[in-house]
Amino acid sequence: QLTWNLSFTLFSCIAVNVYVKIFTNSPFLVCMDLALSQEEVIDPNYLWIGPDGKNLEGQIYTNLTETGKLMVMGFKESMSGAYTCTLSHKIIETDTQDETEMLEAYKFMVYAYREPDYTYKISVRFTTKECKLVANDQFFEELKKILDNIISDLACHVIDPSYKCHSVKRPKHSLLHELFVSFQGNKFQCLISFYSSSNFFNRQTYALKHDFQTLPTIHYVDHSFEVTRIDSCRPGFGKNDITHNDCASCCVVCDPGTYSPNNEVTCRTCVRTQIKQYGAKSC
Repeated sequence: QLTWNLSFTLFSCIAVNVYVKIFTNSPFLVCMDLALSQEEVIDPNYLWIGPDGKNLEGQIYTNLTETGKLMVMGFKESMSGAYTCTLSHKIIETDTQDETEMLEAYKFMVYAYREPDYTYKISVRFTTKECKLVANDQFFEELKKILDNIISDLACHVIDPSYKCHSVKRPKHSLLHELFVSFQGNKFQCLISFYSSSNFFNRQTYALKHDFQTLPTIHYVDHSFEVTRIDSCRPGFGKNDITHNDCASCCVVCDPGTYSPNNEVTCRTCVRTQIKQYGAKSC
């Protein structure tokens, strides 16, 4: 007569961060570690629990295979959170037939994310005679018209144009006055257009060196043309290269206790009330 000696052993794993682009399907989450996947597993049984504490088997938004792999489909902000799987299996001693029931726990922190929106900021400088010069404003208005004409072919428009005049002291030079001009564009076509406009400024450098015996009162500062990409996130999302260093460039859904009401890049901490859901847009 055989007697069964049953014992139970529980192992748990560190949580793994997984990032799923909004409205797409998650990768398959595997209820098994690499070492165990290389071994024989006897009588495996898988139990997946979602962020709301409910069993995920049979849910219309999940694809759960017989080998314990989980896919979450059409991922939304509200689906973010902890997904845990408990794998139970047996180890049977060959000589004694003693059975040990093994319980392995795996935890995945799954976050919705978006690609950041972005604008391109252009900075360029012009030397002027003095900051109070009346011609500075006239020059700036003419510059805006020229830039609009240059980039209008690619459905890009200059937005938020501005300038400030500053006094600049460089080594081995006397005090200079410069117009710091900046403007933005919010389409990818604008990036192409802006680099086209850089040719315009490069031509100014050539003209100043070859066509003018006396420099104009206001003229382009050589090599001052710069393009900077400025990222922004949708409400309810933000960047955090410490918490989410595996997806540092992503706009990740705001954690419970935080929120983002606008297109800022970071989620704010809410101190007035306790936010329990992911992706909050208000405090």
